[in-house]
Amino acid sequence: MTRWGILATGGIAARFVEDLQLLPDAEVLAVGSRSVASAQAFADRYGIPRAYGSWDELAADGDVDVVYVATPHSAHHAATMTCLAADRAVLCEKPFTLDLASSTELVETARARDVFLMEAMWMRCNPTVRRVCELVDDGAIGEVVSVHADFGLAGPFGPQSRMRDRALGGGALLDLGIYPVSLAHLVLGRPDSVRSWAKLTPEGVDQNTGVLLGYESGAVAALTCGIVGATPVVATITGSTGRIALPDPFICPSEFTLRRGTGAPEVVRVVEPAGNGYQYEAAEVHRCLAAGLRESPLVPHAVTLEVMELLDTIRGQIGVSYD
Repeated sequence: MTRWGILATGGIAARFVEDLQLLPDAEVLAVGSRSVASAQAFADRYGIPRAYGSWDELAADGDVDVVYVATPHSAHHAATMTCLAADRAVLCEKPFTLDLASSTELVETARARDVFLMEAMWMRCNPTVRRVCELVDDGAIGEVVSVHADFGLAGPFGPQSRMRDRALGGGALLDLGIYPVSLAHLVLGRPDSVRSWAKLTPEGVDQNTGVLLGYESGAVAALTCGIVGATPVVATITGSTGRIALPDPFICPSEFTLRRGTGAPEVVRVVEPAGNGYQYEAAEVHRCLAAGLRESPLVPHAVTLEVMELLDTIRGQIGVSYD
């Protein structure tokens, strides 16, 4: 049995706890928040035995095997460092932090303390996405020539919204664009060229962003994200001899369409839809802890840092910076 601590009590923490209930070897033992009232309300809602009014108290609970950090982006670094300082294993929500430097510090700290650490990039743990990668690696669609992916929400997001709050790491890129960027990286790796453009909000965060990645192989990735319109949230991976189409939402699909050459499209269903889709990353954490691993082969530290470096590059080009 893997005993979880939940750090923060927002919507994503709630969805994660709901999905942990799908795993027979998961137990939610404790929840921590910056207020006792918030932690206790969350504990009462989900039947969690222990509620703490501080991150430090949660991290100090020696019965907790791993902590899921579900704070806003801007607090990921501080919350994760609190847990690592107590030698507590951590699954930290994406984006890992706001920039490469602070993400690198987390990885170096975890390695120095010999503690498990993983970014909660749940898309990389999804069985359907993993099957897509297997087919691409096996040459089912030939050599990949392009990736197209987008993720946009309609909102409206007012000036007080977290999505527009620069102090909280707001903007479309880190919250939504990380998925198209991560898919391109998953399929094509580190790009050789990056070109980006964005329309910024009055607060100085991106509200509509386009990114074009180029590769020495000749492949390209055209990626978009935004908080001003509801895009299809689909993705297409095109190869020299075929194509794979991931449906809405491509970040947690249960099936995809495969076209080999001139053949008829084939709908491939990998799993039946269940829960919110977070159970797969939790199961990966269980597997890694049971095997004594300090990082996940599905979401390795090197990939987390490469994607964060890419996001830093894009932010630099579009003029978004964080305090």
